[in-house]
Amino acid sequence: MHRTVLLAASLMLATQARAAAPDAPAVRAEAREIFATITAFETAPGNGQVPKLAQYLAGLFLKAGFPAGDVQVVPLGETASLVVRYRGDGSGGRPIALLAHLDVVAAKRSDWQRDPFALIEANGFFYGRGTADVKNEVALLTETFLRLRAEHFVPTRDLIIEFSGDEETEQATAVDLVTNHRALVDAEFALNSDGGFGKLDEVSGRAVLYFLQGAEKSSVTFLLTTRNPGGHSSRPHVDNAIYDLADALKAVQRIRFPVMSSEWTLGELAAAGRATAGPLGAALTSFAAAPSEATAAPLWAESGYVGKTRTTCVATMLQGGHARNALPQSATAAVNCRIFPGHPVAAVQKTLQDAVGRAVHIEIEGEPLLSDASPLRPDVLRAVERAIAAVHPGTPIVPSMAEYATDGSVYRNAGIPTYGTTSIFIKESDYVTHGLDERLPVVNFYAGLTYWDVLIKALASRR
Repeated sequence: MHRTVLLAASLMLATQARAAAPDAPAVRAEAREIFATITAFETAPGNGQVPKLAQYLAGLFLKAGFPAGDVQVVPLGETASLVVRYRGDGSGGRPIALLAHLDVVAAKRSDWQRDPFALIEANGFFYGRGTADVKNEVALLTETFLRLRAEHFVPTRDLIIEFSGDEETEQATAVDLVTNHRALVDAEFALNSDGGFGKLDEVSGRAVLYFLQGAEKSSVTFLLTTRNPGGHSSRPHVDNAIYDLADALKAVQRIRFPVMSSEWTLGELAAAGRATAGPLGAALTSFAAAPSEATAAPLWAESGYVGKTRTTCVATMLQGGHARNALPQSATAAVNCRIFPGHPVAAVQKTLQDAVGRAVHIEIEGEPLLSDASPLRPDVLRAVERAIAAVHPGTPIVPSMAEYATDGSVYRNAGIPTYGTTSIFIKESDYVTHGLDERLPVVNFYAGLTYWDVLIKALASRR
């Protein structure tokens, strides 16, 4: 009897949640329950938990009345993607894709103060692996779809949730979706919940900026190798594979690639200049006003900004020699380049080769994923402005480019313009994604329910 009462109460709560406003207590409670459940799935690589999480979420959509044909778990190796189509009337144009990922970075329980695979609320935060990257958005998008369907909301275009399964590693599931299952996921554009950023002031906690992301740098690793006949270490040569490689790496260190800019970077650096005191703020403002080698020079030593001004390459790994008492026959270094959108990989490789000389062999490791910037769409900008105004009125919206890569790069590469539109607002000091005690402000999570409701309706509603 007790279990029957509990079940009835749970069903009543779910019904109330899905018929209520996005900030209603029942909605918040259901979203939190979903968040807690999915955090408990240990979806780090090698655990085989992503397909199980995808099936759990698929079950929620099916119970809410989504047709079975519109809820697809797409397996790929040990992982999987989930695709859910919310059908509209077609009057507003082609579909919008809503991106997030189900996998997380590994977390060693013994290193954490709290269990990383349990959603723990303390000190005004939700703690747990994935709370900010990006199981929070998985829960928010799921709850939003469930509630909108219960409201009998009919969008003016199809909305497609696309939760990938290995964004933190190979991104093979996103590639699989846009290449082998294009009919399932094709869209006019995508909103990527794993991109963008809302910044809170360190002292007041007030929202100060929101970065709308429309571009990402591409990551390409070049392997630089030097070779030598070698010999006995007691009879050293003037030439030496390790020394030759060291010379080559010093040459790489001196490279300054051409200054580059876009509407995404200039808006971001102009905003950063206004918010930064002293010489750095002045340098950012000068560059944003007139990008050139001269205005970029003061930013060369600023690790947080140099990548916004040009392609960068840096040595990251070394391997050389075969015995402690033998002259090295070869030495190899990995040089990771973050390539500015529009900068050809071949041009980067030529610059490296010219710097190190023809005696150093250079090859690209793997198949690089390249991604051009998306156009700055006025309709997306207006919708994001409306959504941000609903949760943090008066917050400026700033275009931005990420120095890292997400599944957004996969979609841009496939011809689908993609915009990083996370609901997260957080202080820089609390942003510990991939690190220990990953966390998200509790109030931010619940505000995300309103954010996504307003954003979706601004782009797919007649209101």
